[in-house]
Amino acid sequence: MRLCFDVLIIGSGLAGQATALRLADQRTVALISKRTLEDSASSWAQGGIAAVLDNRDSIEAHIRDTLTAGAYLNDPRTTRFVIENGRRAVDWLIAQGVPFTRDADGYHLTREGGHSARRVIHVADATGLAVQNTLSGKVRRHPNITVLENHIAIDLITSDKLGLPDQRCLGAYVLDNGSGEVLTIGARSTLIAAGGAGKVYLYTTNPDTSTGDGIAMAWRAGCRIANMEFIQFHPTCLYHPQAKSFLISEAVRGEGGRLLLPDGSRFMPRHDPRAELAPRDVVARAIDFEMKKRGLDCVYLDISHKSADFLAEHFPNILGRCLDLGIDLTREPIPVVPAAHYTCGGVISDLRARTDIAGLYVAGEASCTGLHGANRLASNSLLECLVFAEAAANDILGQAEEDQPPLPAWDASRVSDPDEEIVIAHNWDELRRFMWDYVGIVRTTKRLQRAQNRVRLLGREIEDFYSHFRVSHDLIELRNLVVTADLIIRCALRRRESRGLHFSRNYPDTLPRARNTVIRRRRPSAR
Repeated sequence: MRLCFDVLIIGSGLAGQATALRLADQRTVALISKRTLEDSASSWAQGGIAAVLDNRDSIEAHIRDTLTAGAYLNDPRTTRFVIENGRRAVDWLIAQGVPFTRDADGYHLTREGGHSARRVIHVADATGLAVQNTLSGKVRRHPNITVLENHIAIDLITSDKLGLPDQRCLGAYVLDNGSGEVLTIGARSTLIAAGGAGKVYLYTTNPDTSTGDGIAMAWRAGCRIANMEFIQFHPTCLYHPQAKSFLISEAVRGEGGRLLLPDGSRFMPRHDPRAELAPRDVVARAIDFEMKKRGLDCVYLDISHKSADFLAEHFPNILGRCLDLGIDLTREPIPVVPAAHYTCGGVISDLRARTDIAGLYVAGEASCTGLHGANRLASNSLLECLVFAEAAANDILGQAEEDQPPLPAWDASRVSDPDEEIVIAHNWDELRRFMWDYVGIVRTTKRLQRAQNRVRLLGREIEDFYSHFRVSHDLIELRNLVVTADLIIRCALRRRESRGLHFSRNYPDTLPRARNTVIRRRRPSAR
């Protein structure tokens, strides 16, 4: 089946939905969702959105905190652009009807690690879910937005693959998981908003949808990728056999939560003067150090010194989930471990969300705008989604509406049904385990080289599988994860220092000058 729209958006998180709503009054939009509109990494965000909303705070302070957390690898121009547009982004959400938490002084602002002021606006401890639910209703009702749920993009269609002279994105091939049919979707403009790649690791706070699809597709199409070595490990993921990827928000530490060893003693003051309010990379490494040094399965996060009413008001979802598992955080500490959380690198874009390929945009976690540098400051991610959703929409609306060339249908004539689906499951498991063991919180050159050898063997095997058998949802995700893992390893091997989220025992010092790690394909993939 061939479909045609003005704009194709791959990904249904905050960046994708915000862009769709800003475009839909003037353009026809197709929005691709791997599952449902409400099921994305954005909906899992607990903490909130960082923006300067208080007269006691300032743009300069927020910029300074962002640069400090990012180990000064941040792009200063991008950082200022995002933060100066923060209030307008929040006002847009308020206008959409997002029910942010209020107190006697207006909207309640909390503080998180790395911030010098209270500037995180939130909806209790489930901000992302509230934002997603608010926007999803508007997206579903808009007559110019076609929502394609349970669909997964396979690859971008570019002009060079069709033998046309100018390098331009013309749309994408998309698998309908329900029917098994591959759709050919043409579009004048395409936005990648497919999120990060947390599922490349064994332990992650991300949903199952975070498989690096957008990054891998853009890489195969010929876009530059940068800073993939900077994978943020959230310090506090709930450690419980029945809890899968449940995050204990940064705001718990922001409101006074203390990290403890099993004997009840604090350890963060020994690692950093900011203690529990240090940036995430510092806290994650400190927990990793204490666990390895003492042979611990986890450490503990204690906020039981706060009243039960305070915890019920500020952290109702965390309180409820922990109670379901037999943990009463009003009386006892929460067992926690670090887990892969956020991809700070990605597809290089400019301040209009444009990539290296004409007609192709990127926003959200799949992008590398320069905002996060070597480590994302807490709650700057949803802010980045909103600011670059507006930037992408404005640029798309300013483009001339040119005729779209006819696109070829997906060619499945030379493939057959796979004989062994178990190969995919085994390769997925192997990939996630060696990435966790060799490319985790603390790295060495030897570990990275081992991982590189493994990922290249897997890559060849998966490409062979992809070339001979019909595509499936699991195969597409695995193919993208292997590409993303390779990009992470390649970037990590190129960085010969320790900076932000990348810590190497072979290169423990930080170099005087901060440089981005930028890599590019020599030739775009043919299929």
